[in-house]
Amino acid sequence: MKKLPETPLGQGKADRFTSSGFILAAIGSSVGLGNMWKFPYITGMYGGAAFFLLFIICLILVGLPILLAEMTIGRGGRGNAASSLSNLVHNKNWKWLGFLMVLTAFLIMSYYGVVAGWTLQYTVDSLTGALSKPGMDFEKQFVDFAGGYWPLFWHLIVMVLVGIVVGKGISGGIEKFNKYLIPGFLVILLVLMFRSLTLPGAAEGVEFFLKPDFSALTGESALVALGHAFFSLSLGMGCMLTYGAYVEKEQSLGKATVAIGVGDLGYAFIAGLIIFPTVFSYGLEPQKGVGLAFMALPAAFSQMPLGALFGGLFFLLLAIAALTSAVSILEVPVAYAMNTWKWSRKKAAAIISTAAYVLGIPAGLSVTGVLSSWLPFGKSVFDWFDFLTSYLLMPLGGLIVTLFTGYAWKRAGEEAGLTGFWYKAWMFSLRYLAPVLILAVLLYSLFVKPV
Repeated sequence: MKKLPETPLGQGKADRFTSSGFILAAIGSSVGLGNMWKFPYITGMYGGAAFFLLFIICLILVGLPILLAEMTIGRGGRGNAASSLSNLVHNKNWKWLGFLMVLTAFLIMSYYGVVAGWTLQYTVDSLTGALSKPGMDFEKQFVDFAGGYWPLFWHLIVMVLVGIVVGKGISGGIEKFNKYLIPGFLVILLVLMFRSLTLPGAAEGVEFFLKPDFSALTGESALVALGHAFFSLSLGMGCMLTYGAYVEKEQSLGKATVAIGVGDLGYAFIAGLIIFPTVFSYGLEPQKGVGLAFMALPAAFSQMPLGALFGGLFFLLLAIAALTSAVSILEVPVAYAMNTWKWSRKKAAAIISTAAYVLGIPAGLSVTGVLSSWLPFGKSVFDWFDFLTSYLLMPLGGLIVTLFTGYAWKRAGEEAGLTGFWYKAWMFSLRYLAPVLILAVLLYSLFVKPV
């Protein structure tokens, strides 16, 4: 067997995570807009507490086993999201399948940066009082903002920031970035949770979020919950696989998986205790959909004492979540470029972040802007990016990981440090449970209109 490289660079001094730095970076990757923006509105649309319980089940039975598999492949293969697979079984066909995850991450980065830019604009507008004007039509405000050209500026700011962090490397950039932002993220979360729970009528929102009504569940709810488990943990796009390549051999991947899962679920839980009490306190609709964060909640904050401050903190929370996830997403194609084309890290970060920004311009202009009337096959450019990545490519990437770890790579258990019952349970999920459910999500995505 050939000697594997120390990191995806495969040259020079190894640049790796510390044990705590890896956990924080991985939690930063998983705790993104999926938790703070998407999770609340799909929970509102698909049954509240019953959907949340379903999401927890999907996370444990499918999400965490695939998360462990991705990190194990990365650490074992010591390559990028494509080369790690072929490094482990010496079959180039797996490298091409792994490249799908690199492509997925690049496509997600291009439109994810658009939404991250919105959060920066709304943070500034909230803290300056621009979103606290009496009688303001917040739906029109969002439509006018997203339809203009300011989102392109904020999208650029996001890509520059993320490009700089990734360009500084693992220990000096990504780990340090998350060590500052994740604790700050938690503090803001707790402040907002306390404020939301003390609002008049907050108990109704807590009940909606925590008291299950199983009659509200449907087969579609289960598939959406499973799809969100992927989105929430950043699975199927190579993030955790790439991060795994920078992990020391002494790090327990099993314990890391549990820590990341608990962190991801904990943040989603607190997000629900922020958003639903606020929504119910001010008579808003939890089924508002994608507009919940950018149209409904600003209306609530505008009526709240010190609303400009708490609204600003909320959107700052979204911005931090978006940026920590964006860093992990950009690292996937950057590691691929360094490994494949021998680019320096700074060169790879600069070129790929620029390319992602350019590709994201039509997505940003298609929300309510000049390209919003162009609807190829019934969807806007932004919606096509979201559909192709979240509902097709990410599940497909997860399927590749499950089949590779469950069938092609014979030493997965050894690398993961699992034996006995836990190894058998892991293999059962990867070989049988996860592939069947992922195929169900793919069929649902192809033949049923997704969220």
